[in-house]
Amino acid sequence: MINLTQRLASIASEIKTGETVADIGTDHGFLPIFLWERNISPKVIMSDISKGSLKKAEDNCKLLYPDVSFDLRLGSGIDVIEKGEVDCITMAGMGGLLMAEILSKDIEKSHSYNKLVLQPRNKIGVLRHWLYNNGFSISNEKLVREGKFICEIITVIPKECAVIKSMGPDRIEYQYPHSLIDFKGPLTEEYLNKKLRAEKMVLESMMKSKNVTSGDLRKRIYRIDYLERLINKL
Repeated sequence: MINLTQRLASIASEIKTGETVADIGTDHGFLPIFLWERNISPKVIMSDISKGSLKKAEDNCKLLYPDVSFDLRLGSGIDVIEKGEVDCITMAGMGGLLMAEILSKDIEKSHSYNKLVLQPRNKIGVLRHWLYNNGFSISNEKLVREGKFICEIITVIPKECAVIKSMGPDRIEYQYPHSLIDFKGPLTEEYLNKKLRAEKMVLESMMKSKNVTSGDLRKRIYRIDYLERLINKL
């Protein structure tokens, strides 16, 4: 039996019993194998663009369940998944920008799945901006600790939501939205305070530089004020 890390276990908890899953960038295949062996997902697809990574998943499947034929597919993103073929797409451990690129290749196909469970390593603000501006809505957000990092997990459904079109992907409102408060958990305060300290350190560094404009300083101060207001709502 597979034992998942806290991060992967949190992703797995977003999958309901009976839902079929395609794990994009599956690497070792632990998540889909776990979902299948626990009878959560009756059908799992393991996909990866890397032959080496997919071979790791294949080796784990043969080691644990030599008599079972699993569905492993070599290819890029959701190119190897049919429209509406599964209930849920999972992507974990890749950058938010790459996730947005994968989903943007065929938006109609991306909308054909009931939900997406995404755990970006970085650029989550860029990913949120893309999702909100391309007909998706975030139905749940989680924070989970893995080592010294706090990872962000978002569950997304194909549903239009109101957005301010003039706000770019670099805006702090996309990096740390109010939904973090709506879905707050035991790590929310620690996470936001850590981000606030980082913003203040950047401001201190900027104030010592002779090449920083007053406009740059105002933007950084706004980011700090925004985070402090968000934390006060906890």
